[in-house]
Amino acid sequence: MYEQELKGLIERDEWMIDILQTVRRLELHDWWVCAGFVRTKVWDSVHMFSKRTTLADIDVIHFDRRTERISEGADHELEDRLRSIHPNLPWSVKNQVRMHDRNGVKPYLSSIDAMSKFPETATALGVTLDKDDKLSIAAPHGLLDAFQLYVKPTPAFLGNQKLMPIYEARIAKKEWHKTWPRLTYWEASEYK
Repeated sequence: MYEQELKGLIERDEWMIDILQTVRRLELHDWWVCAGFVRTKVWDSVHMFSKRTTLADIDVIHFDRRTERISEGADHELEDRLRSIHPNLPWSVKNQVRMHDRNGVKPYLSSIDAMSKFPETATALGVTLDKDDKLSIAAPHGLLDAFQLYVKPTPAFLGNQKLMPIYEARIAKKEWHKTWPRLTYWEASEYK
């Protein structure tokens, strides 16, 4: 239900399409622009903001097992390439082959698998653009929470004693409700 709405929002946003076309130039394997890039568009739209909320970063993820692509240094080189095209944007590139180590979990199988293990369902969103400018949306936990302005942990974090403190600290630090006042936050009592 919400996928076509999200595609429409992005297709009508020249800035977002330009970002996607720029990332596509890198010819990455299994690439997505994700997290706040998509979530912020949804939340701004639902709040009927006339001006785009500034992004802290533009998260680009990819999944490439080739040895020369796995290192953090390789991702920094990709960020430099993106900055050579759009120097004033806060690029963040991460090969998901190595990112499971951050949370001490099993290796991810793909970029979408990695996305499914992001902290919040409303942030576990991505968009990519094929060579014919056709958008694809990844929403491993659906789009309902994002469009309903509901912030809750993904199943990977929910009930995980090691990961839930990361989720809780993130929510406290982000203070999203100050920008998007209609947000509703998950309460631990809902799942007891």
